[in-house]
Amino acid sequence: MKGIVFTEFLEMVESEFGLETVDNIIEKSNLPSEGIYTSVATYEFNEMVALITQLSEEVNLPAGDLIYAFGLYLFSSLKKAHPEVIQSYRSPIALLYSIEDHIHVHVKKLYPEAELPTFKILEKTDTSISMIYTSTRGLYRLAEGLIEKAFEHFNGKAQITYELLKEDGTEVKFDIVQNG
Repeated sequence: MKGIVFTEFLEMVESEFGLETVDNIIEKSNLPSEGIYTSVATYEFNEMVALITQLSEEVNLPAGDLIYAFGLYLFSSLKKAHPEVIQSYRSPIALLYSIEDHIHVHVKKLYPEAELPTFKILEKTDTSISMIYTSTRGLYRLAEGLIEKAFEHFNGKAQITYELLKEDGTEVKFDIVQNG
């Protein structure tokens, strides 16, 4: 997993829960990297799992809710870091429709070894989209947060529902209807 995900995650933890919480979760996670991350390096996904698990225990919130909150946070960070990508789109539906063919192509240029989820579009209208998220990491709640923030970016809202096609969350169908 790319280091930028780790650095952004720890920044979110610090802003939401404080530096002491960051120190505590790093200390308790027994990380090979010792919690020292650079945005361009690659780290084991298990380190992120350990950090999320420790954060969940530390703040007494479900891991899925924390992953979702991180998706909300990460969209804003990515928007600041790469405004040109998001500015290419006039609507959140257009942005979501272009994840595979444009956004992930852009990400792969920046981070060639990044392991990205796939989004297979099943159906699209001007105000709705259905797609299947597939990832060995099962971070569909992260995707949910990113999707919600995409709508907020365009001053809209959406009803986002999902169905786990595989119990471990590695394959999830999202149905998204814009309502504002």
